[in-house]
Amino acid sequence: MEHAEEESRTNKQDDEESIARLEELKRMIEVKMALRQSNLNPNRPDSSFLRTLDSSIKRNTAVIRKLKQISEDQKDALIEDLKSVNLSKFVSEAVSYICEAKLKTSDIQAAVQVCSLLHQRYKDFSPCLIQGLLKVFSPGKTGEELDNSSRAIKRRSTLKLLMELYFVGIVEDATTFINIIKDLTSTEYLKDREATQTNLSLLTSFAKQGRYLLGLPVPEGDVHEEFFKGLNVTADQKKFFKKAFSSYHDAVVELLHSEHHSLRLLELENAKVFNARGELSEDSTASYEKQRKSYDQLLRNVSSLAEALEMDPPVMPDDGPTRVTTVADGSSHGQGKEAPAMEPVWDDEDTRAFYESLPDLRAFVPAVLLGEAEPKTSDPEGKSNERPESPKESDDTRANATSSSTSEHHQNGKAEEKGKEKEERQKEKDREKEKGKVTEKDKTKEKDTDRKGEIEKEKGRGADNASLDALLQRLPSCVSRDLIDQLTVEFCYLNSKATRKRLVRALFGVPRTSLELLPYYSRMVATLATCMRDVPAMLVNMLEEEFNFLINKKDQINIETKIKNIRFIGELCKFKIAPSGLVFTCFKQCLDDFTHHNIDVACNLLETCGRFLYRSPETTVRMANMLDVMMRLKIIKNLDPRHSTLVENAYYLCKPPEKSARVSKVRPPLHQYIKKLIFTDLDKNNAEYILRQLRKMPWADSEQYILKCFLKVHKGKYSHIYLIALLTAGLSRYHDDFAVAVVDEVLEEIRVGLELNEFNMQQMRLAHMRFLGELYNFEQLDSSIVFETLYLILIFGHGTPEQDVLDPPEDCFRIRMVITLLRTCGHYFNRGSSKRKLDRFLLHFQRYILSKGQVPFDIEFEIQDMLAELRPKMTRYTSLDDITTALVELEEKERLAKNAASGVEENGTGHARRATPGESDSCSDRSSIKEEDELLSDGNDEGSDSEDGDDEDEDAGPARSEEDEVAVRKKRAEVDPAEMEDFDRELKAMMQESLESRKQELRVRPATLNMMIPMNLFEGGHRESESGEETLDEEPDKVRVKVLVKKGNKQQTKQMYIPGECSLVQGVKEKEAAEMEEKRDIKKKILEYNEREEDEGSASLPTNWPSLGSGGNSAGSGGSGNIGSGSRSGGQGKPRSFYVAGGYHHGYGRRR
Repeated sequence: MEHAEEESRTNKQDDEESIARLEELKRMIEVKMALRQSNLNPNRPDSSFLRTLDSSIKRNTAVIRKLKQISEDQKDALIEDLKSVNLSKFVSEAVSYICEAKLKTSDIQAAVQVCSLLHQRYKDFSPCLIQGLLKVFSPGKTGEELDNSSRAIKRRSTLKLLMELYFVGIVEDATTFINIIKDLTSTEYLKDREATQTNLSLLTSFAKQGRYLLGLPVPEGDVHEEFFKGLNVTADQKKFFKKAFSSYHDAVVELLHSEHHSLRLLELENAKVFNARGELSEDSTASYEKQRKSYDQLLRNVSSLAEALEMDPPVMPDDGPTRVTTVADGSSHGQGKEAPAMEPVWDDEDTRAFYESLPDLRAFVPAVLLGEAEPKTSDPEGKSNERPESPKESDDTRANATSSSTSEHHQNGKAEEKGKEKEERQKEKDREKEKGKVTEKDKTKEKDTDRKGEIEKEKGRGADNASLDALLQRLPSCVSRDLIDQLTVEFCYLNSKATRKRLVRALFGVPRTSLELLPYYSRMVATLATCMRDVPAMLVNMLEEEFNFLINKKDQINIETKIKNIRFIGELCKFKIAPSGLVFTCFKQCLDDFTHHNIDVACNLLETCGRFLYRSPETTVRMANMLDVMMRLKIIKNLDPRHSTLVENAYYLCKPPEKSARVSKVRPPLHQYIKKLIFTDLDKNNAEYILRQLRKMPWADSEQYILKCFLKVHKGKYSHIYLIALLTAGLSRYHDDFAVAVVDEVLEEIRVGLELNEFNMQQMRLAHMRFLGELYNFEQLDSSIVFETLYLILIFGHGTPEQDVLDPPEDCFRIRMVITLLRTCGHYFNRGSSKRKLDRFLLHFQRYILSKGQVPFDIEFEIQDMLAELRPKMTRYTSLDDITTALVELEEKERLAKNAASGVEENGTGHARRATPGESDSCSDRSSIKEEDELLSDGNDEGSDSEDGDDEDEDAGPARSEEDEVAVRKKRAEVDPAEMEDFDRELKAMMQESLESRKQELRVRPATLNMMIPMNLFEGGHRESESGEETLDEEPDKVRVKVLVKKGNKQQTKQMYIPGECSLVQGVKEKEAAEMEEKRDIKKKILEYNEREEDEGSASLPTNWPSLGSGGNSAGSGGSGNIGSGSRSGGQGKPRSFYVAGGYHHGYGRRR
């Protein structure tokens, strides 16, 4: 009821509104008819009346300016102003202002009334007004420069104004519109899309407003008929208008079809590009949007024109999208015939069989179990395409039939019961009781049967559930193609909607760490997809939802779940279960936010199916473009090394670089054997064996290659570098120039690394620093070379224009080089001058560290460890000012000590020692050889015997040539004669006391005491050598000796021959050799003590170390023949002496 009342109320309101509109329309038509009568028969005032009005220019100008802003609100005031002025001399100005007025649709009627007033007063107004309004439709004569949209609005309002003026009788003839319509319906404007759109809107407005001119039916009614009959329109004019509009409609409909066709072609082209590249360029997108907008606007305008002309709207073919799809598919299949021939999708036949050769379930499982009905062979050919009736549908129809029959039976039974009730009312209760008993029995039977059926169903369901649970538990153990295929066939015997859902949930819940199961699970889904299409759909939807959830969460956890999800999608894509569009969408979402876990997800996706998509002909172009986008993102973003490596591996896995096969270098068998010994077989247990093998090599042919292999220590194990130094020391005993060449080349490589400063050379540079330290540990170079190398590392390139390139402010690699060298051999600089040199260098090193600003934590920890090992009590400065002050104080102390030592008198021992530095070298020759023998026999015990000769090596400066040696003489100390006499007197007293004590010892000594053999025991034609080696006499097997005998109080000597094998002779030789060795040791220590004393007084910085205030660029390359020059040019120079463990050796260094 309420709804009916509301509906009647709304209908009543609609009727009232329609009645009100009709009344308003009638009133407007009546006003127009009255206005037309007045305009057709104007009652213009005479000149005498006009003279009574205001004719002043000021007043007329003010009123005329109001004509430019005609509106419905200002209409009455404007009419009153026009009635009070005389515009007979300003008609043309009034017309121009009316033509320039920007009229809205709501202001047209006000303008008509204003024009009617002026027409009724001034005879020249109408011709001037019509001529001025027609100028708007003339091309290029609009009166003012307007843009296209403003011009279209102006022409539309002017056309409406002309039509209304025609209706009110100001425009008396319809011929005025013929020229306008001819111009608007000209086919020349069809080439211009904007002009066509404007003309269509104007023509639509004209057709709606002037239906009578086109011969279209007008609204029925006495008022309308009377109104249109008053218009002066001929039949020929109506025929012209109708023909012009119909022909133009056909032309624009044909244009609309062509626009539709071109738009579809553009869509097809864009579809191809999008399918190939995955995205459209901005130009293509803008062009398509522009053409689409133009087409839609043209379609709306043509439809509006057809509706105004009461014609059928144009119908566009609706097969555009299907054509695009089919053509794109056809083109992709056409391309796919040739692409696999060039590059196969699968790497091998086994992989192709795993992903493409799927078992046919219909051959193993009955069709009923798969949910399919067996096709009927007796059906005719015409019915072969019909869908066979499924068992479920047949059961439903049977159930419906039985239910309908039972309902009819119940209705008939009720009618009979009603009849019987009328006849036998008395027996009704008995029958009802009997029926109640029967129905109760039937109900109990039905309940029992239902219970039995439910129990049987539950038993069946329980058995099926148990089988399904056992099958799902076997899923994780299916790690081969045969096992997963067998499990798939077994599942088909348990097929139902519920079991399929449980299977999908089990497949979706694969453990996140069991990524090896994903290919086999995907194969199972692909096999089931041939018969059970809901399984892949459910699984793909679940995976897509999980991916979107994880990617939108933007957290940095659950990385294993993300990787499992994306790899599962990739495996399904390889089986063509997941569409490639889904894979590209996931990949693009990762690229849009290419950070953190999204990088891992994108790389895992490419590792899974990237190669498949890149080699597939349908997706190769799009995949290549997205790979290029990923590499550009890698270059733009500052990725960490792990992510950068992941991206590069994924990229080159999909798109391997195109290059020729690598040609292995062919080496001679001898070189291969040397390389195997050094880089493969060398370890601490077989170093002695490898040394013997290298000694057996033909040295002239293999020396250069052995040197080359020794210099490539970075290609071997870092922990075996000391073994290379051990081999160098062992070979230097037999080939003196080899050790010199190794040291020289190592120093040259260190300098080259400083000159180039390339990142890919850092591992090699650290290995060379370690090698240099190990060479010092094995006494192949002295400490001066080590310190010069350390200073070279700190100052090389500083003060030059290339300073920022050679040693950037943020580069701390030189600090790591210094740490490597000092931690290798710095523990030997713990006493003497080497200790002072190291302390001085560590101060400069601290200044260098502070100049770098804040160093990384790993470098800082290495500095702390190095100082804890070498100088645990050393002060660590924290500012450049403090360290500069400390260095200035150190230099001042050294300068004062040097000046003080220069005036002190020194003895000749130190003078002779400093004048002939080769003496200490020759003395240490034999001892160093002995130490090397012990070193090579001990294996790893390097550097254990190097401490004895350390100070001697440390004090020896850089090796100089013989021409550069300068002997420095020093003044002898003047001795006081009185002091000399006291010294002689004390010396005689001491000698006398010694003789007396000696006599007392001889008296106390027993008689059996053996006499001491004199020093001149041995005689012969040759004197003893300094080394204690004697020369034999004429008889080679005997030695002539002098025997001391005593006759009475007189001692005499007699000569006699003793066999050389006698124990007496052997014992004397051994004792004398021990005494000579002891003398040499004492002499060596005394000389070392003197040198230390001299160094303590005259210690100074190296000659190539710049002062604190200077910014010099000394490279520290002078003085030592082992320090290579900055130039890489080789060649033979002047032979110079190089210092190694065995003394000075002559060789050729690099030319300066």
